[in-house]
Amino acid sequence: MNDLSHRARYEARLNRVLDHIHDHLDEPLDIDRLAEIACLSPYHWHRIYQAMHGETVAATVRRLRLHRAAGYLANGSMPLAQIAERSGYSSLQSFSRTFRAMFGMPPAQYRKRGTHSRFRPARSGDHEMVMREVVIRDVPAMQVVTVDHVGSYMQIGKAFDALMGWLAARDLLCPEMRMVGIYYDDPGAVAEAALRSKAGVVLPRAVEVAAPVSVTPLRGGRYAVLRHTGPYADMAAAYQWLYGEWLVQSGHEAADAPAFEEYLNNPKDTAPSDLVTEICLPLV
Repeated sequence: MNDLSHRARYEARLNRVLDHIHDHLDEPLDIDRLAEIACLSPYHWHRIYQAMHGETVAATVRRLRLHRAAGYLANGSMPLAQIAERSGYSSLQSFSRTFRAMFGMPPAQYRKRGTHSRFRPARSGDHEMVMREVVIRDVPAMQVVTVDHVGSYMQIGKAFDALMGWLAARDLLCPEMRMVGIYYDDPGAVAEAALRSKAGVVLPRAVEVAAPVSVTPLRGGRYAVLRHTGPYADMAAAYQWLYGEWLVQSGHEAADAPAFEEYLNNPKDTAPSDLVTEICLPLV
């Protein structure tokens, strides 16, 4: 670490905190333990964290737990009381109140009628099949600065946090960069613990990298692009619709290359219902 700036050293310490938070979302928030992991004074470290990450550590934990809870609701049948407990709430009522404030509806209603419900198979007289515009677009080849992630796609934020810390430590964050996630495996065919993905950014210029950061090429060519507005928890339903309904009826064929997502706004300062993601499926 001798070659890193003072800011980079702080980023490295706080990245250890973020890693711990991602890996221990089911456990109570222990401020003193996080200060110990950061190797910073318990009197001051949370102020440093907020100044560098734009939110308090409590807000980070709450945001990550609620996004994960939305995934449980959209993609499974876990009981609400169990989701509330895993999200750190002592009662279903307090969980429902906080979830509603973030997602605009209580968890039971979200499970039935959240934005993921738009991707259910169409039925006669069913008005849920809306906003199904897929655009065929020529995408240029890209060199993406990436950090690898193995495990649940819903936890790729851990890799993004590590990447953002690496970029910030080298003064490489800029308004022109584009946020990209690359996904290699089908969650329906590969065990969750073995799913491979990469958190990435496209920068306006080439940069030198070293582990754990690498440069990953993305193929250029034709892509089917589905623009989705809503929580990241909806992605599984969106993919199922894109592959299971749109692709098989479109006359197109998927190319032998991974799909990627481009994130057009930031979950730290954007309501889940307003998150905009473009799902890009490569075509032959």
